[in-house]
Amino acid sequence: MAVTLAAVALVGCADSAPQTRTVQGECADLYGADVCSWATLGDADGLLEFGITVPVAAIEQAPADMDMVWPPALGAVIAMPTEVGAAVGVDHLTIYWEPHGHPPGPYLTPHFDFHFYHVSASEREAIDCADTTKPTEVPAGYGLVDVEIPGIGMLEGLCVPAMGMHALLASEMESDEIFDGTMVIGYDRGAPLFFEPMIASELLLRRQSFELPMPAVPGLPEGVRYPERYRAEYDAETDSYRFVFSGV
Repeated sequence: MAVTLAAVALVGCADSAPQTRTVQGECADLYGADVCSWATLGDADGLLEFGITVPVAAIEQAPADMDMVWPPALGAVIAMPTEVGAAVGVDHLTIYWEPHGHPPGPYLTPHFDFHFYHVSASEREAIDCADTTKPTEVPAGYGLVDVEIPGIGMLEGLCVPAMGMHALLASEMESDEIFDGTMVIGYDRGAPLFFEPMIASELLLRRQSFELPMPAVPGLPEGVRYPERYRAEYDAETDSYRFVFSGV
């Protein structure tokens, strides 16, 4: 009888274990490899985490040189699963490849920009940087500075058309060391717009998992929540990264 009761108890525990499922978003070609969005949902369709899968082939096959154009050439646009938009407001992401980097100094190294927006693609495309209003408050430790780009001019708040302004860690902007990965927070007309893992290709080519701190962002609009954690999980079997945003 004791054995039977124990078995029933184990079955009951198994039945009550949290269930999760993964839903797929969109995929887009990035230098000959598909980058895809996804989300993991828990009981009652609660959002547990979301992110993208990035094959290392996309990093390796990125061109070593590109013509300088303004605004920068867009590598890919990928919609997030609708469940992500409904839960935290994140709509889509854009990917840019900077083969020579860009000012300020620490970012003058080849790197990728992964912008996650909580506005629609059409709203993002309409950003022209004519409105130079800066936010009254940015995350602790961050700064929003004006940057001179040779041949282009002064970018107020490092604003790029169809992207927005870029708030960067003050400690990095004041450093002489080249960065390998950082989290950027974007703005338009004084309001938060995106969060962005900006990652050097050298770091991604190490094929090692890593994390970047996510700051608390003041002033988010109603219905929008930014994740508390970001980690890049390398999978040797598929030779790809999973960019995982959690704490949502």
